[in-house]
Amino acid sequence: MMTTSTSSEHFDQQSSLSYWLNLLALLGICGSLIIAFAYQIVLNEIPCPLCQLQRVALILAGIGMMLNIRFGASAVHYAIIIISALGGMTASGRQILLHIAPGDTGYGSDLFGLHFYTWGFISFAVILIFSAVMLCIDRNHMQLRQPSAPQTITTLAILFFLALIAANTVSSVMVCQFGACPDDPTGYLWKF
Repeated sequence: MMTTSTSSEHFDQQSSLSYWLNLLALLGICGSLIIAFAYQIVLNEIPCPLCQLQRVALILAGIGMMLNIRFGASAVHYAIIIISALGGMTASGRQILLHIAPGDTGYGSDLFGLHFYTWGFISFAVILIFSAVMLCIDRNHMQLRQPSAPQTITTLAILFFLALIAANTVSSVMVCQFGACPDDPTGYLWKF
């Protein structure tokens, strides 16, 4: 039989593992958004509507992870991540199918031999697997109490992610203005 202190120590270990894994996953999403912005700004590769949808899905998955980091693991937070990843897989899968014909060079540059939408599909599949594993890890400790986590790291990660969301919003408005995005964008519709 487990004593109260042993049970509390076990919860703290589980909560800490959940915190760090969600933090690493959120930083991975931030890295993906930074790479997408770098290609957009440096190589002038304007995101297409399906690319925009994939970014939104990444951001929504990141919001689920951010909620887990800030408030502790929750099945609802993982549901947000899973639904977002499914939406992202749908958008990236659609884009893959658009460019699957022989001789089609695809849309945009590639990264390590794969286009961003292919990397997106792989990333969303990994996010789904991550969520399934995390639901197993967190299954007995959801919503019991907020994890004790380093406040500075949590605050910096969340602020960095929120800054990327703001940058993505500005970028989307510049590409699409407040209407439908062009199918094959060649420049920004709204310039400062």
